[in-house]
Amino acid sequence: MQCYACTIFAAIKLNNMKQLLTIILALFFVTDSNAQFFKELYKDFLKYGTVYAAGDYRSAYETSDKKYLIRTPDGAGIYDVPEVVDVTEYFPADYRYGFGIRKLARFDYERKPGNFWTGDQNRERQNGLLAPTSAIKGFEYLFHWEKERRRGEEWDNERFFIRHTGKYHIVKLEQRYQGAYDFNYQSADVRARLPIGKKFAISAGAAYRTHERVYGVNPYEIWVSALDENGDQVNYWYELAYEYGYQDAFYVTNIINPQTGEEEQVFGYFWWDPQGNRIASSDLQFRDGAYKRLISQYNRDILGNTSQFGLVSPVVGFDFYHYDSNFWVHLYGTAYLPYHKYVKGDKDDYGRVPLSYLFRNSWDQYGLADAAKGEQWWDYQGGANIGIKIGKSIGIFADAEYTRMWDSEFFITSFGINYTFR
Repeated sequence: MQCYACTIFAAIKLNNMKQLLTIILALFFVTDSNAQFFKELYKDFLKYGTVYAAGDYRSAYETSDKKYLIRTPDGAGIYDVPEVVDVTEYFPADYRYGFGIRKLARFDYERKPGNFWTGDQNRERQNGLLAPTSAIKGFEYLFHWEKERRRGEEWDNERFFIRHTGKYHIVKLEQRYQGAYDFNYQSADVRARLPIGKKFAISAGAAYRTHERVYGVNPYEIWVSALDENGDQVNYWYELAYEYGYQDAFYVTNIINPQTGEEEQVFGYFWWDPQGNRIASSDLQFRDGAYKRLISQYNRDILGNTSQFGLVSPVVGFDFYHYDSNFWVHLYGTAYLPYHKYVKGDKDDYGRVPLSYLFRNSWDQYGLADAAKGEQWWDYQGGANIGIKIGKSIGIFADAEYTRMWDSEFFITSFGINYTFR
């Protein structure tokens, strides 16, 4: 039987997850004379799926360590009674709201956490999103978008996941954006699958992945460490401040050391910001304050002009799954082998992608060497879920997930013991 949903996804070029979700939801309201088409679409794609919209609103974090400063009142002198000002940082209430549509099979040891789906990826996470092999054969998906605020910072989270698992194949498309970690990537994964017995399977194939962050390259460090052909410094740290509108002025004065009573000569530089405010009384104070933010701004300005990176990698994986009511073990893992090939990104005259992760350790004070070949690496994902019931009252469990891609890491673990009174 033809997979109508697969046909639709193959025919549509999608820019983001929200666009895809809009298309899916629109299918509920489209009327067409070809009733069979929509019947098969429902059976193949929508049946047992759940559309949800939910969120939460809660009190914000509040520190017990209050901070204060003193301020001279208007019209008063610096030695008059000051005003005491509470400068403790207070945050607005935390919130999360989102919506989506999902159709994900649960493994036998997984339980639905409530009567309703809320889209909370921490509370309602499922191992099927990370394990290479699904709990069932067939079609699964998750399309989720949410807005979140914690401690006054706001960001979006998105996850698009679609997979078809057969006895001898796995096809998966995924897009994920974690605003709190500045992690944004897309992937397309095609593998052959080989079952070995009823509990174990291995898989191998190829994956195409993208990422937007530049990992392992610090543009400021390259700029400030640059040397010319004679080994002389090219850029001085303070020149960057001038480029961003900061100015300094040299001063020299004599003071009496209150400890020794001797006269000392003091000199240094005052610093002003682009608005004309004096912000530092020495180079050291300037470098320890505003200049640190300036370095971050420079890196953002340089790296913000880079295009998206895309690479192809061989991928292998495994699954082991055993379950009965008193004991279960689920082990799974995926490895992206160290034979990565960047096929997308800004290239240099040698056809390389110099700001890719491949050249993260190839930059020095002279820039990227003409002969640099890059350094391969391993990316991997894995997890384990183990549960044991000892008699009718005692249960022990442990659950762990880990993902490493480039320099981004995500992990979560949980473990414990349960005792039920009878």
